[in-house]
Amino acid sequence: MEIAGKVYIVTGGASGLGEGTARMLAAAGGKVVIADMQVEKGEAVARDIGGAFVKCDVSSEADGQAVVAKAVSLGKLMGLVNCAGIAPGEKTVGKTGAHALSTFTKCITVNLVGSFNMIRLAAEAMSKNEPEATGERGVLISTASVAAYDGQMGQAAYSASKGGVVGMTLPIARDLARNGIRNMTIAPGIFGTPMMFGMPQEVQDSLAAAVPFPSRLGTPQDYAKLVRHIFENDMLNGEVIRLDGAIRLAPR
Repeated sequence: MEIAGKVYIVTGGASGLGEGTARMLAAAGGKVVIADMQVEKGEAVARDIGGAFVKCDVSSEADGQAVVAKAVSLGKLMGLVNCAGIAPGEKTVGKTGAHALSTFTKCITVNLVGSFNMIRLAAEAMSKNEPEATGERGVLISTASVAAYDGQMGQAAYSASKGGVVGMTLPIARDLARNGIRNMTIAPGIFGTPMMFGMPQEVQDSLAAAVPFPSRLGTPQDYAKLVRHIFENDMLNGEVIRLDGAIRLAPR
């Protein structure tokens, strides 16, 4: 699929992996709709790349519909990249008692339900597209995490949410095969995002050193490069790609 001249939705596009992806798509000639809860940052990035911004809670049906409607109004919607997410940390039983059910529920709602909500709405719109020369009508990419496989202490909610994203990758791809829509997932390892940069420097350095090679934090540009390859390589479908420098997370 050629990126230029198409419309793309990037959830969580106001910062981190989403912002890196939005900037890459715009630089490649795409029109980007940023869907995020961070209004000021989202609008600033949209202005900078000549795109559009829609305030969006990805788990809201109405918000998701508004984002898709905006994208369709700008041209041929051919791509969705789900980067919106949260990463709470809480043990199943901690010093203050049992894991808060509300924390677990919110994590599943944003990361898993939110990803599926945007997928189903974008895919419905894409199914009405005239197919490209490759037969494609669209490409969907979601973000999981290596924590889906190597969840650490305190990551029960986060790992469960990302494990769900991994688990639905293949069945969604099979559901949408007849529509000419591909579905993929990226599982990043230790990446330098605003969430990471909020940690003490010594923690960041320790995490970076734990990556076998290259021994550094991943960057939004690393993520965006893989997004671009997935869009452009039409044989990639129904798979989860670990983007992690060969790291396997320790228990803590």
